[in-house]
Amino acid sequence: MTASPTYGQLTNQGASTNIAWHHASVDRAARADQRGHRSAILWFTGLSGAGKSTLANAVNQALFERGLATYVLDGDNVRHGLCKDLGFSDADREENIRRIGEVAKLFLDSGVIVLTAFVSPFRADRDKARALVDDGDFIEVFCSADLGVCEERDTKGLYAKARAGEIKEFTGISSPYEAPESPELSVDTGAAALDACVEQVVNALIERGVIPAQS
Repeated sequence: MTASPTYGQLTNQGASTNIAWHHASVDRAARADQRGHRSAILWFTGLSGAGKSTLANAVNQALFERGLATYVLDGDNVRHGLCKDLGFSDADREENIRRIGEVAKLFLDSGVIVLTAFVSPFRADRDKARALVDDGDFIEVFCSADLGVCEERDTKGLYAKARAGEIKEFTGISSPYEAPESPELSVDTGAAALDACVEQVVNALIERGVIPAQS
């Protein structure tokens, strides 16, 4: 049986036409009024092992405990379903982030603070995701940890496999990572304690008027 092609092998055949955006009767502003906070996209980016998922989930827990509407889109989880047809070529990585950007935009419209935890190695792809929404809605959080720290944390042994040539196109080893040049927030996940990193992100949301300060 012939294997199904990956996205990078496909063309844009069958693109949707004759469609229009449906405006719901309950909009984002109404949800913000009801919930007492704005929606936003928190885009966590960094090398594998930099702590993106750990930090995103810890921030999610902190926001949940405040009674806020949140959801985490995790790189591995998304590849189990929405992006299970994609590999790790540059074209597939680009499509992976395109899909996530569109899903994050829907969460934004639903009034949710959505936290995305993806390597998202290419600036151009992150910029495309940012361009989908209005200024102030996309908060890029750079999880700053150098390669040595990430390799030490690698419980799955992925870096060792990549260095041995067993994993192709692995970010940081055989595929580049383009760090953000001017992220809204840079968090030293390589050295700082998790609680301190969470506090830094939560404070940034308060300063930007996304969530209220606790009384």
